[in-house]
Amino acid sequence: MFKKKTIVLFIILSLLGNNFVAIAKSKAEPQKEPTKYPDYAYEFLGRDKHEKFNRKMFNFNLGLNKYAIRPIHILWATIMPQYGMDRIFCFSNNIEYPIRLVSSLIQKDFHNAGNETKRFLMNTTVGLAGLFDPAKRYLKIERSYDNMDKAFARRHIKPGAYFVAPVINFTTVRGLFGRVFDMALNPSTYIGTPVLAVIKACITVNRTSMLQPILQLVESNYADPYEVTKKAFGINDCIKINNFDRVEVKSGLRTNEIAQEPAEEEVFVSVKKSKNQKTQLSVSSKIINKENFYIGDENIEVIESILGIENVSLSPNIHLEGYNPQSPVVDSMRTSLFDLPDVHKSIWNELSPWNRSFAKRMKKDKINIVEGRDDYVFRYMLQKDKKAPLAIIYPSTGDGVKASHPLTFAKMFYDAGYSVIIQGNPFQWEFVRSMPEDYRPGLPARDALLMRATTTRIIDKLQKKYGYEFDDKVLLGTSLAAIDLLFIAEQEAQNNTMGNTKYIAICPPIDLMYALKKVDNITDEWKLYPEEFRERVAYTAAKIVKLYQSRKDIDFEVNHLPFTEDEAKLITGFLMHQKLSDVIFTIENAPKNKPSDIYDKINNMGYYDYLETYIMPDIEAVSKELNHGFGLIAISDYLENADNYMIYHTKNDYLINKTQLKQLKRMSGDKLKIMDNGSHMGFLYKKEFQTDLRKTITDFKKHQ
Repeated sequence: MFKKKTIVLFIILSLLGNNFVAIAKSKAEPQKEPTKYPDYAYEFLGRDKHEKFNRKMFNFNLGLNKYAIRPIHILWATIMPQYGMDRIFCFSNNIEYPIRLVSSLIQKDFHNAGNETKRFLMNTTVGLAGLFDPAKRYLKIERSYDNMDKAFARRHIKPGAYFVAPVINFTTVRGLFGRVFDMALNPSTYIGTPVLAVIKACITVNRTSMLQPILQLVESNYADPYEVTKKAFGINDCIKINNFDRVEVKSGLRTNEIAQEPAEEEVFVSVKKSKNQKTQLSVSSKIINKENFYIGDENIEVIESILGIENVSLSPNIHLEGYNPQSPVVDSMRTSLFDLPDVHKSIWNELSPWNRSFAKRMKKDKINIVEGRDDYVFRYMLQKDKKAPLAIIYPSTGDGVKASHPLTFAKMFYDAGYSVIIQGNPFQWEFVRSMPEDYRPGLPARDALLMRATTTRIIDKLQKKYGYEFDDKVLLGTSLAAIDLLFIAEQEAQNNTMGNTKYIAICPPIDLMYALKKVDNITDEWKLYPEEFRERVAYTAAKIVKLYQSRKDIDFEVNHLPFTEDEAKLITGFLMHQKLSDVIFTIENAPKNKPSDIYDKINNMGYYDYLETYIMPDIEAVSKELNHGFGLIAISDYLENADNYMIYHTKNDYLINKTQLKQLKRMSGDKLKIMDNGSHMGFLYKKEFQTDLRKTITDFKKHQ
């Protein structure tokens, strides 16, 4: 019966071919007004015609998942270990071979049809009915993600209306019909006996449970989950239609390619005048604010001479063996390789209460900072020794308590005998929602005050709750949080409230304005190819997805990522603007359950626009007791005289320049450790850095 249905279906679709009538005709609609930065949802999906309904249905689905579907998945993950879930997933994927075969044939992709047939035959026989995947291991044939929606798209059928359906979530008219055809081609659809029906139910629960980590990530990590999910759906649809999901990336993970050093760029210099001395700059410059100057690189030697740093040496303290740099922005993407194997290690799925990995054992709690505002969530893990030193970790720009980097740092501290607390970055929407309603993140001194107050309350709560005494503390911050951390250190030096505390700053922007301008320049990269923007974004995203899927198969140290400079800028710009989007969405108190014009504002605003809109008008209202500079030059007295901090930086961080680094070296001396490569945090995964960081952590513990 099944065979006859499949043959008939295939004949009908083949005959229709290019003449297949569109499922839903799309009427021409007026072009959207151009914005400074791309509206990714609009670029990939067009106008959201049913946004009011879609947002309500999306929120309904989130609630349904939280209270009905997720408990079933948790129960399943409690019964079935991760290894068993993987085997069932392989089995269910194998029996869906007819879907991929028919889809490939309709696309006239006979090469992929042949590969799918080889996979099915080998996995069904050698792979024990598909429980294992020897075709991938021995024949090097990766599974494809072809389905009937993709087949229709490749035959030029329009997607039709985009909407959110109950349970199914994001789809289109074409996608909905594709699902119907997928079901018709899926052998498990025709299971009829009670026993086989139970097996079918288990397969369904097992497959859908794989989506829970993604759903939790979207639901908890973004201020507007609807918009982020819509972007992801549109990009993924473009990936499938263009066959970008078949891109080869592992061959690009080379270890022996050496890129040329990039050319020197323009210099941005901060000047701090002493009370008894006036600094004269006899060069052409554009004043940005009271202390910052934008200088052309032809004046580097003059400026360095005026500042007295022309002879400051930037000889690296740490050599990264075999790093093989590509370009600063590509190198910075290597930060995603920073991980420790035992942070998430468990035989159980992360949904299971039996999962006792380090990440799952970290507890959550919350405190209220401002009455009437949201509670602030933090994570922690305590040593059995109630007098053990405490490490507080502040992650990078836009990252919250669930980000991967702070977890890895937390494991390093915990292994060294520290209790640990993870907070979020101040430039992050959850932090903003817990602060006073008029709070606008981005002014380091003010951010530092609120971070100190939040940390102090968290420490007080844990000490009272568990009877601990946190006499000795180490604070670690990365990127934007690193500059805030050093402002905290300076404030503590003036008014100590946290006791014996030491500080570790990793890649702090030396001048925040310069750094934000550089981020904006990277985000502007999309303007270079507006006609092929969609395909470039989708292709780059496909590479990232493929790398993530292949991470378990990589058994050597990666020293060359398979990205061009343009691709690295595209993805970096996308991620950084998304973080800015979350903050603005929160500041403006935009609604989640109904349409608004907030994204017209967001997509016309970069980081420097944000400073001009939200920070500059308010800067005079900030207490005059605060040192409201935007760079580390504002706390030079502390950096020159204190001995309770350590800074890690690189010579080729794209958010700084060598003149700034010389300034920092003059102020910090041997409390600044410079690496010869790594760009902006693209060195975290290297053993040379981790060894030195562990030594610093141990030394700080000994001397407290």
